[in-house]
Amino acid sequence: QVRLVESGGGSVQAGGSLRLSCAASGEDLSDTRCMGWFRQTPTKPRERVAHIARDGSTSLADSVKGRFTISQDNDRRTLYLQMHSLKPEDTAMYYCAANWAGCKGPEWDYWGQGTQVTVSS
Repeated sequence: QVRLVESGGGSVQAGGSLRLSCAASGEDLSDTRCMGWFRQTPTKPRERVAHIARDGSTSLADSVKGRFTISQDNDRRTLYLQMHSLKPEDTAMYYCAANWAGCKGPEWDYWGQGTQVTVSS
């Protein structure tokens, strides 16, 4: 099992910054090949925002490139999403996730409870 707990969400004005954190724990954590951030709103499908593979390679959604950065501690127990130049359309519930099989595919094995990000114009 892997437990994921997000923090760092909040309300910010457009153009502001936030850093999300995800504390990861569990005996199966070392087996996961990819960790990432997803977001979802009541009116939009879940969107993958960014992911980082076990080898450290990263990928960002086109909508956040140049504004967001994903990183993690060397022990992979904390995942971060640094968000700059936030826009109202970034408003969503942000979820941390981990997957055993890698970074591809929409269905991941482990999910956190989410942290809300609200960006006002």
